Amino acid sequence: MQKLSLRAVQKLTCKKRDAWWTVLLVDPVATRLVCLFARFDWITPNRVTWAALFVGLGSAGFFLKGDYESLAIGAGLYHISFILDCIDGKLARLKGNGSVFGGWLDYVFDRIRVLFCALALMGGQFLRTDEPVFLLAALVVVFLDMLRYVDALQIYKMRMSMRSKIEAVTLARQAEAGVKEEDQKVVFMEDLLRENPLAEGETLKAAAATRPGQPEVIDLHQQFRESFPWYARFRHALLRTRIRPHLISGIEFQMFIFIVGPLIGHVLVTTAVSAILLGAFEFVIMFKFWLSTRDFTRTMERLAPDSVPTRAGSISPHLQAGRHRRREGDQGRPDTGADTWTGQDDPYSHDAPYLQEHQYSQDTRTEQDGWNAQVTWMDQRFPAPEPDDDPGFQPYPHPYPAEPEAQDTAWLPRVPAQPHPGHHHADSGQSWS
Repeated sequence: MQKLSLRAVQKLTCKKRDAWWTVLLVDPVATRLVCLFARFDWITPNRVTWAALFVGLGSAGFFLKGDYESLAIGAGLYHISFILDCIDGKLARLKGNGSVFGGWLDYVFDRIRVLFCALALMGGQFLRTDEPVFLLAALVVVFLDMLRYVDALQIYKMRMSMRSKIEAVTLARQAEAGVKEEDQKVVFMEDLLRENPLAEGETLKAAAATRPGQPEVIDLHQQFRESFPWYARFRHALLRTRIRPHLISGIEFQMFIFIVGPLIGHVLVTTAVSAILLGAFEFVIMFKFWLSTRDFTRTMERLAPDSVPTRAGSISPHLQAGRHRRREGDQGRPDTGADTWTGQDDPYSHDAPYLQEHQYSQDTRTEQDGWNAQVTWMDQRFPAPEPDDDPGFQPYPHPYPAEPEAQDTAWLPRVPAQPHPGHHHADSGQSWS
């Protein structure tokens, strides 16, 4: 196998934006090791992932001892484990042999490594000092690590949901306007910035508007950029070195606790400072996401005003008290005390124009027909949400089950009654006692 070009491997395997710890302290070593590992077919991304886990568990074993030499060795092993954790993804991108299972394995093993190292590091310090605050620190580390990655996945899920809804509405409008299917597309500002990380957002939007047939650029971070205009300059300055603006992420949080803290001999102080910084940056991310949801709402109001509820924030009248309460004598249908039902005395008649328009005489309108008409009208007035509106919606069962249909039992064989003990059989005159 010919020698690989280091620059080509870096361009292919390194991310356009990454954590500053990865860019400065991991990628220079990881890319060179990738060039070496790529020569051997038996070194696969999944095997590298397993190696990263075992090295990480080895660092936990040294953390548990608690003395400075063991802490220093554990910190070095943890950094090696993280380098291997970065190599598996780079190797998969280089050789094209990545898999969905490998991505899941990498994510789960990362969480296992953090859990064992946190318990071992803080547990070792607790055994040496007998201070219970280290046990609390272990819980904080595990909780914040889980919160960071769960929150990241959930925000990503919500962002994809907002994008899909905007895409559906925009493509439908383009189809109604007569745009050919192959020409239909939706352009998002975040995609343009990802392709041109050093460009200005307004410049990209203006350039897209001048192109013939170019659709409108959807910007879901417009309010954030308008509220913090300095952020664009800060972002551009960092992206020139591939460093993302999120300076304290889960990666830096782990590195400070499991590498910097043990090396400088101040585990507890480093953990507290890292937790505060991670919490601050997580709050900024949540605030930015909240502003993005407001941009999404305004965009949907502009693209599809009919799809936005006009009574948002209020309670629908059909949910008021007594709306679903069964009346006395109700056995699955309105109890009018007569053989017919016209809807005049029904408690739902305050919003039943359908029923008033379809009243029949007592000769042609039976009670069951009236009840069926009411159920049909209610289904039309209050339909169940579509799956896209609420993927987790499960309709409630009907509160008043219909009466079981009468079944013909004449054809069933008659079973003779069984006498009770102590009674005389009617035919034989014998006692069963």
